[in-house]
Amino acid sequence: MNILFINSIGKNKFGGGEKWMINAAKGLTTKGHNVVLASKQDSRILRYAEKQGVKTHVIEIHSDISPIKTFLIARWLKEQQIDILICNLNKDVRVAGLAARIAGTPVVLARHGMLLCSKKWKHKLTLTKLTDGIITNSQTILETYAGYGWFPTDFVKVIYNGIVIPEHVEQVDFQARFPGKKIIYSAGRLSEQKGFNYLIETAQILRKKRNDLVFFVSGEGKLASILQKQVDDADLHESFVFEGFTDDIFPYLKGCDLFVLASLFEGMPNVVMEAMAMAKPVVATDVNGARELMQDGNTGFIVPPADPPALANAIDSLIDNPEKLGAFGNAGKERITQHFTMQHMTDTLEAHLWSKLEASKR
Repeated sequence: MNILFINSIGKNKFGGGEKWMINAAKGLTTKGHNVVLASKQDSRILRYAEKQGVKTHVIEIHSDISPIKTFLIARWLKEQQIDILICNLNKDVRVAGLAARIAGTPVVLARHGMLLCSKKWKHKLTLTKLTDGIITNSQTILETYAGYGWFPTDFVKVIYNGIVIPEHVEQVDFQARFPGKKIIYSAGRLSEQKGFNYLIETAQILRKKRNDLVFFVSGEGKLASILQKQVDDADLHESFVFEGFTDDIFPYLKGCDLFVLASLFEGMPNVVMEAMAMAKPVVATDVNGARELMQDGNTGFIVPPADPPALANAIDSLIDNPEKLGAFGNAGKERITQHFTMQHMTDTLEAHLWSKLEASKR
């Protein structure tokens, strides 16, 4: 198959959806398919893809409607004889999906790592006319879309994310920097979605009763200065640290004591999967995919979103219990190796793409 992934996310943005596309592209390439990942010039996703050995191409999509861009993409799709186009954002569907229809590309799919489709006419028009299906990573998203009443039964396909577990990870020595402290680690874009303001409030609650915890966050984003001010105003500058972006969080995960996800919404949170793969217990908010990935009370705890007292209680009840930390971490790693491997994801994705291609021929 000739497959094009297109993702027009901002040049400096990089998250779980981008990792999924690169991993999927790499896995399908390994299986012998001709796969290209397209995005904006000098974007972080293209640089990371190239490091992973994925072929890349520059396609710039900046708006929902662009006749010239649609024409140019249609011409390129014909030249490359693309069989399957997989789009990330809604604007990718509207511009590149329309180009694929013009070019006669057999299969166009949207990949939704979170709820990208609300019950609006423009989403209905875009997805029912310009795509042949949606790939998502969460049963809860499938159920939400099914409730719209727009799509045929098999239109939305759940394919759980997979993860590549590194063979060797050199853990960060947090004790050298924070001697005697227990490390609560989190990672993600510094955006409203990720709920770091609630994590800071959680740290503030716990700081009133103990001083042996350090909250350590990897990530960057538009809320960086606002969140840092919140930390400073709460006098948490020694116990809440924003470290900035890292493209490899495994050393931090391996070196921490507990991972926390404070998000307000997600799809299937890759970062939780990565923490579990490093045998770390997880406290996560009850967002899409969390209960499909975790087992509450067995691999960690699931708490309500936007509820710092609940998050603080979960952390406090776990962090001083090394036996439970170890048991939760080991159970999480076992669950990942059994159900969320990259091999399983790639095999499932490949089979789905073949079935869509065969259906288009019929």
